[in-house]
Amino acid sequence: MSDASTLELARAAGLAVEWTDQENRPRTVEIGVLHAVLSALGLPAGTEAQCRESTAELARLKGSGRLVTVEAGQPIVLPGQQGSWRITLEEGRTLMGAGPMPETLPLGYHRVEVQGWSGILAVAPRRGWTLEDAGSGRRLAGMAAQLYALCRRDDAGCGDFAALAALARRAASRGIDALAISPVHALFTADPALTAPYAPSSRIALNPVYVACSAGTLAPANEELIDWPAVMTAHLAALRQDFAHDAASPGFAAFRRHAGPELRLHALFETIATAEVAKGGVSDWRRWPAELASPRSVAARRFARDAAEEVAFHLYLQYRAEAGLAAAQQAARQGGMRIGIIADLAVGADPGGSDAWMRAEDMLRGLSIGAPPDAFNRDGQGWGLTSFSPFGLLRGGFSGWIRMLRATLAHAGGVRIDHAMGLARLWVIPEGASPRDGVYLAYPCRDLMRLLALESFRHRAVVLAEDLGTVPMGFSEKLAVGGMAGLRVLWFERVAGGFRPPSAWTREAAAMTSTHDLPTIAGWWRGRDIEWRRRLGLRHEAVAARARARRLLWRSFCAAGAAEGEVPGPGEGARVATAAAGFIGRTASRLALLPLEDALALEEQPNLPGTVSGHPNWRRRLPARVETILDQPDVAARLRALRAGRGNP
Repeated sequence: MSDASTLELARAAGLAVEWTDQENRPRTVEIGVLHAVLSALGLPAGTEAQCRESTAELARLKGSGRLVTVEAGQPIVLPGQQGSWRITLEEGRTLMGAGPMPETLPLGYHRVEVQGWSGILAVAPRRGWTLEDAGSGRRLAGMAAQLYALCRRDDAGCGDFAALAALARRAASRGIDALAISPVHALFTADPALTAPYAPSSRIALNPVYVACSAGTLAPANEELIDWPAVMTAHLAALRQDFAHDAASPGFAAFRRHAGPELRLHALFETIATAEVAKGGVSDWRRWPAELASPRSVAARRFARDAAEEVAFHLYLQYRAEAGLAAAQQAARQGGMRIGIIADLAVGADPGGSDAWMRAEDMLRGLSIGAPPDAFNRDGQGWGLTSFSPFGLLRGGFSGWIRMLRATLAHAGGVRIDHAMGLARLWVIPEGASPRDGVYLAYPCRDLMRLLALESFRHRAVVLAEDLGTVPMGFSEKLAVGGMAGLRVLWFERVAGGFRPPSAWTREAAAMTSTHDLPTIAGWWRGRDIEWRRRLGLRHEAVAARARARRLLWRSFCAAGAAEGEVPGPGEGARVATAAAGFIGRTASRLALLPLEDALALEEQPNLPGTVSGHPNWRRRLPARVETILDQPDVAARLRALRAGRGNP
């Protein structure tokens, strides 16, 4: 058969047959890659007959949606709309009529019936809750923290929600308005060796390791590196004791009555996974007995009945985790923060985890997500994650997306959308293939952004969208129109002859010195990242080039009024970190976020992308406790420099 039919089908399915890489070079996807991806999407294209059948199936998939989004005040167009209509508003009132629908419907989710179609009409605001809304026009100062890294007196070996609440109170008292944290998604209690926070089992459930437990005899507290298996094992043992005394409490009883189906299924997943691991199996549901591979199977329902007490325990873990996170946000807002906690929403989930188990029909299957080759990763990146399928979103009326947003924003004043380009497209890779052999798959961006704006507005929660890397043309502008703030990181804000001056930084954005995946200020200044990458055989910047970049950065700091004097030596990272705090404080961006690693002038970064072993990713603890960390003179000075740049000394 000719390739023309495959190419036509691929384009109709949302695959970018041609695309432009980060260096502005045109690329064309090989036909074999298209065949593999189309087949994984349920649209085989090996023959002309298959192409015809898949084209018909694609039309059916595109017409299967049961939710339509519209911007408030705009004309409403629904599938098959003609003649009379009936609208049941979210508040319960019913409207009936014929012809065009009213453009003055209130924001929310309304049930609509027209000839040939019935479903949900989501009426969204033009933009969500913005940084301008949160700050009432003021430029805000914030901090970023790896939650697991926090230390408090008598903790149990890792950061927890009690430490977060304590840090939030102290940061608020020092004029900080936001505290962005690392993901708190549920991992796998049955396999505590799986520790990557951006590869969760569920993006709806929470990680119970962050429930505050007293150290006692649990795990070594305040070690430099976290022993995750020991910490998780000790936490679960302590929480089982709590459950024995608290199972009949009114608070937990109310939580059980109101827990959504996703939390109940996550608790069942954890119970089955624990049982499978105990008998020598694995936590990955794809390798469970076939009769347990679906939560709706007779065997799974029977398991839930037979192990009701264990399922209740795992639901209790969610009860405690939600209470802890809610208390941290309450502490932040009561302390005077205008935003409070900013949660982090991972771009995907482990394909062997509970999200994929309970929503298998909504998720990508036979495909993993990642990133194409770029200047930093010549071979591309394969993250080993799954995410929603665009067709699964349509079939499910975006219910998984909406539920995930609500869970994320329930106890937060904002959310950071990891790899926000996934709202528009994801780089998908056939199972077993190289990340190079992937293709961009389009997503219903307009619908996803409208639903995000609606939930953001309802929760009065800001949205930070990580728009770093290979960004589609015009994507950052779309974010701004929707009220979502992009991220601007010092290392990437370069112009000819140096670094971008503060006044030229994007206004509708969050400015940062660095991120968890990049060098800290002090580490970059010394060249610690170069040392690590050289040691592990990874691509790295030349030492001479770094020396030139140091001079340019210091010159930019001095020109902005954030520093003065001669260029510091490689070992004077603390002085540079103070200048960097003042520099991002001076930027035009509405929010300036200072990571705790840079507030402390630490040299080691939390994560080194491209490594699984060799670098202690997601394990480093901070060298000071939350009770005193912001009182250290040099930390206090950096926070003052940050706030002064905001116009809030």
